[in-house]
Amino acid sequence: MKGIAKFAVFFLMLVFALAAYLLLIPSLNETILKLSELPNTLANYMGNPVGTDQIKLPTSSYTVCVKCPHPSTDPGIMFLQTSSQLNPSSLAMCGIESAARLNPNKPVYYFMKAFNGNISAYRDPEYNGIRLLSSFKNVIILPLNPKELFNNTPLAGWYEKVDPSKERYWFHVLADGCRLALLWKYGGIYLDTDIISLKPLEFQNFIGAESVRFANNAALGFNRSHSYVESCLRDFVEKFNGAAWGHQGPRLMTRMVKKWCGTDNLQSLFNKGCKGIMFLSDNWFYPIPFSDWKKYFEKNQWNNNSDDIEKKFSQTKGVHVWSYASSRQKIQIRGSHSLVEYFFSTYCPSTYETLPK
Repeated sequence: MKGIAKFAVFFLMLVFALAAYLLLIPSLNETILKLSELPNTLANYMGNPVGTDQIKLPTSSYTVCVKCPHPSTDPGIMFLQTSSQLNPSSLAMCGIESAARLNPNKPVYYFMKAFNGNISAYRDPEYNGIRLLSSFKNVIILPLNPKELFNNTPLAGWYEKVDPSKERYWFHVLADGCRLALLWKYGGIYLDTDIISLKPLEFQNFIGAESVRFANNAALGFNRSHSYVESCLRDFVEKFNGAAWGHQGPRLMTRMVKKWCGTDNLQSLFNKGCKGIMFLSDNWFYPIPFSDWKKYFEKNQWNNNSDDIEKKFSQTKGVHVWSYASSRQKIQIRGSHSLVEYFFSTYCPSTYETLPK
């Protein structure tokens, strides 16, 4: 009888436990779902970097992996929008689309200062650019919070003191600082939105030469917490001069490369390693110099035969189109048979379809 009584008690306990489990399943599933979304939530605040080694996520699906907010062991590609614009330009869309298409196994992050983090809130036609970019499975659009991004970097104190209303080139200066902070905190490859990718990008610690005299910061690649980036961040603050165009950007990169490698002869460094970084020659990202930027938009540069163009840019990973100059003029791309039209139609066909005819 005692054995039967014990069995009955055990059976009743089992029934109660099963019932409790069934009742708790919805909340348990909800908890698991919230945990899986935690990295994306953290990304909205742009605080300390979150790696997949800190939060365990399912790894069976590539889609799940690329939705992690920041690259860890496999650095992604990063773009920036520091103005209040929520409608990216056609050139920015092309730059991001081309990078996403050519690097399907890399997450492509687009940080937008005015973006609120909720894709579903941008359904109106005026946000077609956001909708188009977010349709690519490896493109992740994230809000950019400079104050949180600069936290725990040398730029934190500078950002608290600077007055944007008194800065002539504020959006450019802010972008110069943000790209350094992103590379310092998260690592990866940074590209300006006016770079159209022509080939896949393999990760390496690199800086690109704009010419034999100058480096540029429109294309950069660095491991997280790289000492070169730290040196750039400190120089940014110590020698800040917002009144001089590019002082925190290309000029900073030029003086830091010279200091890092101990030479004023930049051409001697082309495509060579120097204390842990590669200094890439100008044909990698700047095959047409700033002074000749109009060549990208000259009409009738190609017809049905594209072999000459592909040969000319065979050593180029991405073309920097110099939007600082071109954006000031109204330029028709579609139907112009210009180099830019060729790049749009070949490397960002979805964006190309949105161009006015």
